[in-house]
Amino acid sequence: MENEKHHAEEHDNMKGGKKSNTETTVQYVIIAVLAILLLYNGVKIFGAGNSNLSGQVATGIGTVSASALDVLPKGTPDIYGSELGVSYDDVSASNPQLADATMQKLAQYEDMKLDSAQMERYIQIGSSIACEYCCGAKTLVFENGERACGCAHSYAMRGLAKYLLTKHPEMSDVEILNELGKWKVLFFPGVHEKKAEVLKANGIDYTNETVGYVYLASNIYRGAENQATASAAGSGGSQMVGGC
Repeated sequence: MENEKHHAEEHDNMKGGKKSNTETTVQYVIIAVLAILLLYNGVKIFGAGNSNLSGQVATGIGTVSASALDVLPKGTPDIYGSELGVSYDDVSASNPQLADATMQKLAQYEDMKLDSAQMERYIQIGSSIACEYCCGAKTLVFENGERACGCAHSYAMRGLAKYLLTKHPEMSDVEILNELGKWKVLFFPGVHEKKAEVLKANGIDYTNETVGYVYLASNIYRGAENQATASAAGSGGSQMVGGC
């Protein structure tokens, strides 16, 4: 999106549901720590306007030679995996039929109805990540919450976002965004291997359990993979998994 808020304001705006004073204080502390981490790692957010996490790669990120890094999440998602009958291991280039079936399981929740508070969070999350490697979109949703991309990968990520917002509202926006990032990495493993190498070379911890996939797959460091001088190779080197 063309207009973006300063990073600290963005995270202050990420919220969901009514909280007690203690819960609110804790959430603010977590958001503040995350903001410090992002700023420390060189994130630059420009402009004003819609509140989201999208930004530009800091000019301090240098060009590196990419090598294969293991960035793929593995196993069953702790919170929702058994509920939805999905596993990260089900999405791979070696079994495209299973990958497509898994994406359909996630996408089936894309038409879930949201109340106003949930929709606000949904737009915040969906404005912070995109399926740019498939459809070229800048975000998953427009400012009004409507679909910004019609590819299967986007349907799956939006479906998961709505499911978690309605069934697991205790999850923060950052936690949900981190989960969407995991699936995006599975959908586009090769490009994220290259991106991971660039982030690693610039001291950005993409392995962080809480925000690693936010760094790796959201709009924060969008385009960082273009700084790699060689294509990643290895088991995850496929450029796209699943139909577009």
